[in-house]
Amino acid sequence: MSIVTVQLGQCGNQIGHEVFNTICSDVRNTHGLCSKKENESYRDACKERFFCEEQSEVPVARAVLIDMEPKVISQTLSMAARSGYWKYDDGSHFCQKQGSGNNWANGYSVHGPRHKEAIMDLVQKEAEKCDRLGGFFTIMSMAGGTGSGLGAFVTQCLRDAFPTSFLLNHVIWPYSTGEVIVQNYNSVLTLSHLYKSADALLVHENDVVHKICAQLMNIKQISFRDINQVIAHQLGSVFQPAYTAEGGLCYSRNPLGDLMETLVPHPEFKMLGLRNIPQMPENSLAYSTFSWPGLIKHLRQMLIANAKMEEGIDWQVQPPRLGSSIPSSHSINKPLHFNTSIANLVILRGKDMHSIDLGSFQDPSLYTSWLNPKDAFHSWKTLRAFNKYEKSASLVSNSQFLLKPLDNIVGKAWNMFASKAYIHQYTKFSIEEEDFLDSFTALEQVISSYTSL
Repeated sequence: MSIVTVQLGQCGNQIGHEVFNTICSDVRNTHGLCSKKENESYRDACKERFFCEEQSEVPVARAVLIDMEPKVISQTLSMAARSGYWKYDDGSHFCQKQGSGNNWANGYSVHGPRHKEAIMDLVQKEAEKCDRLGGFFTIMSMAGGTGSGLGAFVTQCLRDAFPTSFLLNHVIWPYSTGEVIVQNYNSVLTLSHLYKSADALLVHENDVVHKICAQLMNIKQISFRDINQVIAHQLGSVFQPAYTAEGGLCYSRNPLGDLMETLVPHPEFKMLGLRNIPQMPENSLAYSTFSWPGLIKHLRQMLIANAKMEEGIDWQVQPPRLGSSIPSSHSINKPLHFNTSIANLVILRGKDMHSIDLGSFQDPSLYTSWLNPKDAFHSWKTLRAFNKYEKSASLVSNSQFLLKPLDNIVGKAWNMFASKAYIHQYTKFSIEEEDFLDSFTALEQVISSYTSL
């Protein structure tokens, strides 16, 4: 099944470009561990998901690019075409000459309704190119105006127009130090609206990715492109083909559906986090060796200690003994020591797959009591290495990982709202105080649900 990617705003378009770059680069690398037939099967499965081919035989990304300003879209189209390995469809983009001014309400209430027909026509045409449509993958930020406001509106339109298709939102969490003065308002409005429409929200935190660039990738002057390439690598490690069944003979044909079935057992819990190890500069790979037991041990501890990268893990954190109650320090206002999971998916790529023991991820104490651990944990595997890494492991987790950042954003937004700060910027675009209150209520419920795991 094919995935249509919808790139929204500057952030969404720049990350989307890096995702397709990463996927195309990975497919072009033929791996000696795999037979010619297996490499071809991998390539064909990937192309069915993300690309269609024109007469020129250059793969064309299954994507719709949307921004209210033309500059980034123009650059994105040009960079893809210059690569010579893939490109975007010349007719699958929409832009105007006026942005949203970092105002969520402008994107949601003005640009969205005004341009709905044109945008959805592009989406419909892209969907009709798919022999089998597997769903939509939207990429957007939370902090600005177009990506967040228009992104929330388009997500709602996708749900209305394609009610039976899977819908996964990839959301970029803003820097905690602040990108724009109203980012907490924009974030609260974005998340509450996406939670109603999307099947799941896959979140990357800018602070975390910046830290990975600095400490693991050894990048001295970190650019947005460096950050986007790390995000694209992690996304590719999940979305590239893998066997979803033990001893599988063919790659999964329904990647979004498999993700939802594995990780979202209840509509109240839609927040997904992603960790990928190892991550290091490309020039260090040739001098590094990794063992599966070491990778699995680190990945499990990253999960339970809520560590976002493999350096600085708190190894003292351990799951509670079965039958014991989690202490009251598990309150949202106190340190969250143990990260309780609803569901986890481990994806392994590389050689020596037969030696891997994933039993430590099946420990019932890792999970909430209302889901059978056999249903809460799954693994996907492939012998084919990913993106020049001989062995790599990814973890997609539906857990309490985002509780503290979410509570912080809601708290900061509420403090601003209580003093009526900047509210007039939203009310002039028909977002009233009642809309804010509805959003706060929705996210307080999400916080409460995850806290009670």
